[in-house]
Amino acid sequence: MSAAAAAETAVAPAPPPADAPEAGRDVAADHIRALYVQTPATLTGNGIGLLLMAMIFGPLAPGPTVAGWLLVGAVLWVLRLGHWLRFRRQPQAAPALLHAWRGSWRALVLSQGTLWGSAVWLFWGLGTPYHRVVLIVIVYSYCLGSVQLLATQRKVFLAFISLVLTPTIVRIASDNTQAWNLQLAFVLTLLFFLTVLMARTYGNALGQAISLKRRTDELAARLRQEMALADEARRVADEARRAAEAANRAKTQFFAAASHDLRQPLHAMGLFAEALRQRLKDPEVASLVNSINESVDALEGLFGELLDITRIDTGGVDVHPEPVRLKELFGRLRLHFEPTAFEKGLMLSFRGEQHVAMADPVLLERVLRNLVSNAIRYTDDGGVLVSARVRQGGPGGTRHLLLQVWDSGIGISEANLPRIFDEFFQAQSARPLEAHHRKGLGLGLAIVKRLAVLMEAPISVRSRVGHGTVFSLEVPLGRAPRSADATPGIGTKAALGLTLQGRRIVVVEDEAAVREGLVVLLQAWGAEVQSHDTVESVEQWLAAAPPGPAPDLLLVDYRLPQGRTGLDALAALRARWPQQRLPAILITGSSLGGHEEEAVTHDFHLLIKPVLPAKLRAMIAFKLNVRP
Repeated sequence: MSAAAAAETAVAPAPPPADAPEAGRDVAADHIRALYVQTPATLTGNGIGLLLMAMIFGPLAPGPTVAGWLLVGAVLWVLRLGHWLRFRRQPQAAPALLHAWRGSWRALVLSQGTLWGSAVWLFWGLGTPYHRVVLIVIVYSYCLGSVQLLATQRKVFLAFISLVLTPTIVRIASDNTQAWNLQLAFVLTLLFFLTVLMARTYGNALGQAISLKRRTDELAARLRQEMALADEARRVADEARRAAEAANRAKTQFFAAASHDLRQPLHAMGLFAEALRQRLKDPEVASLVNSINESVDALEGLFGELLDITRIDTGGVDVHPEPVRLKELFGRLRLHFEPTAFEKGLMLSFRGEQHVAMADPVLLERVLRNLVSNAIRYTDDGGVLVSARVRQGGPGGTRHLLLQVWDSGIGISEANLPRIFDEFFQAQSARPLEAHHRKGLGLGLAIVKRLAVLMEAPISVRSRVGHGTVFSLEVPLGRAPRSADATPGIGTKAALGLTLQGRRIVVVEDEAAVREGLVVLLQAWGAEVQSHDTVESVEQWLAAAPPGPAPDLLLVDYRLPQGRTGLDALAALRARWPQQRLPAILITGSSLGGHEEEAVTHDFHLLIKPVLPAKLRAMIAFKLNVRP
């Protein structure tokens, strides 16, 4: 094959046939652009072919014949070059314009086929047999090169190859001066049909390849579009998630702030109501004060439950398991609930404090707090037991820790047990419930269930009406850390009498209404009260007052002005009487927790506002070891 033919075959995929069902006008326009893109290679091949013909047959043929043939070839070559330059100026021409250009392009292709077919009539029989062989090779090379270029355009291809090979076959068959001329013409006829068959096969394969490429391009474009849509949806979802998280944080902060601010007047209201009862001995007034105190206590429970359920629902609770020493956990529970149990005459016991659990310490403590609080609330006689023991039979034969809260309270009926963890559900007892049994929205056990699910700790309940209830929580067994700090025990103080008569109590509270209510109530109980509103006031009093007997009790608010806290006030007061460990109660309006470790470290008991007078009296009696 000649260099010209080789260059002719180096073309891009040809456009699909006009009758192909999948060839839309836009797709055909893309194929036309591909034909123009490969035009430089085609022009190079045709130029080389013209030069070869001039070099080989120029000396053999008459000058005017060679010159005329080369002139026609040069004109066609220049016209095709002009076509290409026009495309270069408008590479993104409209499909309609490209289709108009394809008509002139086909005319030029067929004209070039006529040119090469006429070469055989003009130059056959000149020179030696080798010249005739070269002529046939050059002409047939362009036929082979047209297979790749025109195979998918059957009509154009058949016209082109007929214009090239038909004159060649006729010219050779009619030359009786050459031996074997008819045989050579027959061979060229066979090559004609074989080339047509090859072009058909190649055209079908190329058409399928073009269809597959088009389908692949469509799928790739659709994939890119879907990925872009997915990225956009992901971006919108991320923005929505961040906005939702911000809204959830704002809602949680709002509930916390509202809870703190609303607790203050409720706290003062309860103190003033109790002070009123102390001054007026009328039974009707006492009954009204009891109703007020019960309402305040119920509101406190509602605030705590609503804040907890809000934090869980908004995803504000994260789980971080770590080894939890039950000795320290039980110590904090005892510190918090022993005064309440002491007031009701119940025994609060703990067993298995030597064990270590693998759980989130904050969530585990919150679950046990709710369960112990419920147990004490619904138990009037007997006691409450919090136990821990190792059990076998976990996944893969592993051991786990079974935490249980037992009580000897009123119990839960079989009909109510399946719904005990539902929100806003309160079990109905066979006997009328006392007022303190009906407090809350029924969210306490719902919170317990959700926290247990977060920790992946199975929880269950068993109960008998009139005998009591036991809640069971299964957590992984942990391994004790190397170092352990002993939990300070709760000292037992000598009995000081049955009233607060003559007892000296220091109150530090910045809210005027709450401070006044505390002073009035404590004085009504017989105590001598020294009140302050800031840590600076306490420090000034300590600096100015002569040494005297130490206070019997410190009653301090946690959040104080100028960025100070009740811990600063405790430190200042205890520094004045370092030989005595002054008992202290710290009161806070924040229900978000975080003060339990400080309570152990600084030896105080914690109360959450609003504090009912009965609860305050029980805590004071517990701290001083006297019966209210």
